[in-house]
Amino acid sequence: MALWMEKGSEPLTDAEKADLDAIAALKESAAFELKEKGNQYVKMGKKHYSDAIDCYTRAIDQKVLSDSETSLLFSNRAHVNLLLGNYRRALTDSEEALNLSPTNIKAFYRAAKASLSLNLLSEAKSHCENGIKQDPDNQELKKLLSQIDSLKLEQEQRQAQVSMAISEAKNLLSAMESRGYKIGKAMFRELVGLRKPVLDKKSSPPLPWDTENNYNCKDVEIYYEPASGACLPKKKILHYFLEGTAASNVEDIGNEEKDAVRNSNHLRPSGSAKWVKVNEKRTLHDVLKEPNFIIQGIPVFYVVSKKSDFYKKFKAGLWAPPS
Repeated sequence: MALWMEKGSEPLTDAEKADLDAIAALKESAAFELKEKGNQYVKMGKKHYSDAIDCYTRAIDQKVLSDSETSLLFSNRAHVNLLLGNYRRALTDSEEALNLSPTNIKAFYRAAKASLSLNLLSEAKSHCENGIKQDPDNQELKKLLSQIDSLKLEQEQRQAQVSMAISEAKNLLSAMESRGYKIGKAMFRELVGLRKPVLDKKSSPPLPWDTENNYNCKDVEIYYEPASGACLPKKKILHYFLEGTAASNVEDIGNEEKDAVRNSNHLRPSGSAKWVKVNEKRTLHDVLKEPNFIIQGIPVFYVVSKKSDFYKKFKAGLWAPPS
């Protein structure tokens, strides 16, 4: 009998041929039955989607239907996988359907939907355009293509903003390195937030809380705390510069080095820290590039009024910054 024939062998007798035809007919009938049963399961709702997938899979495994019929089975299974959120499987099934029948419009639509759900916008656009070539009046594909084009434009604009932010951050880091600046962990973030320091070209009015006018140019001294903390590595500095920009969530910036900017091993010295007085005749640039000055997010200076009791204690050595 044909059932006992070895795989790949040809039927020799009319009886074997008749048996093979009968077996093929049974398998074809079973495949169509499974297909219809799968369709019924889909109509019955989400609880039966897994049964529908099982029916379509068993129908495909019969391997007796034409390419166009098998393409419909793959396309139907893709539809159910889309409903279940199995987007990768839906895309695979849709593409398999298109390999078998390049005119399967539903397969184009489902491939585009799956690609869109996977954020594969170029692939989604390609599937839509190829489907429209087959059916120029298909409104569903045209509507989906319009949606994809809008998302693609947004993505490209977003990527351009990210690229610009990264480029500006790298340029800023390069400029600071060339000037010999060293960046440490940001301090006083709760006070300044993500705001950047700016230069005010106008003369500043008296401070509203300085009722006795103790904080004027003649009566103040400015200090900084040397080697306060440690320099950050380049990767962390770049991420700090990118905070509040379109690239704030980007992990891979590219071309990052583990080393920090020069003099990266400056740590807070052991024992009591000391303040360094700033000569008011020096430029900010000269002070910031001192080997022991680490910029803590923004340059931090301590302004002390000569008229204050604190200043007298400080000069008398009765107070020192905490270590």
